[in-house]
Amino acid sequence: MRFGLSLPHYGFSFPTGQIAFADAAGWARRAEALGFDSVWVSDHFFYSFARYGADPSPIASLEPLSTLAGIAAVTDRVRLGTLVLCAAFRHPALLARAATSIDRLSGGRLDLGLGAGWMEEEFEAFGYRFRSRGDRFTVLEETVEVVKELFGGEPVMHDGPNVTLREAVLAPAPDRPPPLWLGGKGGPRLLGLAARLAEGWNMVWRISPEGYAPKVSDVRAACDAEDRDPATFGLSVGLYSLMGEDEAAARAAFERGRAAAPGDAMAADDYESWRADTLSGTPEQVLERVAAFESLGVREIIVAPWVLPFAIHEPEQVELFAERVIAPSRGT
Repeated sequence: MRFGLSLPHYGFSFPTGQIAFADAAGWARRAEALGFDSVWVSDHFFYSFARYGADPSPIASLEPLSTLAGIAAVTDRVRLGTLVLCAAFRHPALLARAATSIDRLSGGRLDLGLGAGWMEEEFEAFGYRFRSRGDRFTVLEETVEVVKELFGGEPVMHDGPNVTLREAVLAPAPDRPPPLWLGGKGGPRLLGLAARLAEGWNMVWRISPEGYAPKVSDVRAACDAEDRDPATFGLSVGLYSLMGEDEAAARAAFERGRAAAPGDAMAADDYESWRADTLSGTPEQVLERVAAFESLGVREIIVAPWVLPFAIHEPEQVELFAERVIAPSRGT
């Protein structure tokens, strides 16, 4: 099993409410030192907790591609991933060009995750048309197709609903095309696209092994439909995680997180419901859950060590996960 860390890059990422590139870069270096295999950022012009009844004011966000380019220069080993980029926000040619540059800067360490986008407020604020879910997926589908073609380094002709290319060549092309990942809930259309063109599929941030098992069956069906060996299809899961050395400490960590959650985001949760579909509890309980996901074919778990993704409010949670989960998983 590989382990990734969701990097702080939002105004809500720390209790201070402030964010800077140095924060994301510092935690990327720390994750590398602690043994994490990858670090991940997401993609929003701004974030909002309005849906939880909290302050609707826009929350600051670092731009993901430029952030990863900077992180590439100050890390040596960890893979650098997007979880996920909104396909509607960038022309596929510019996206392919930027991704190639980051991949070359990092020595081939980029994982390019793409999704359809979901937060209507940012689409409207920045003049992007917020289409139906189906239409947004059409944009994603075409983006994946165009990026994949451009990564090949040959002239590309493309006439699609949103993109037109005339003998377009990506030069320099990547030495090895960065793996493409799709993020989403795992409906038939998404899994079919992933089986056809992507390295694999990621879902986040709450799911139990029991809830995930049927989705593995869906992946196999999608691969069968595309005549793809399911063994070549990557499975990645992002999970919230709150740990304690014993049950009392784990419960206390949960209570601190619930108290800090925005609005009514965790109003319906108690410790048991939180434990049911996150990577939380004692180290022994967390290792048991890791093993359960591994038995289902999951290659990588991306850890969000708080009650919000891409947030680190208690650095000791990251340290504890590395010491009591990553190290034992590798026999160290």
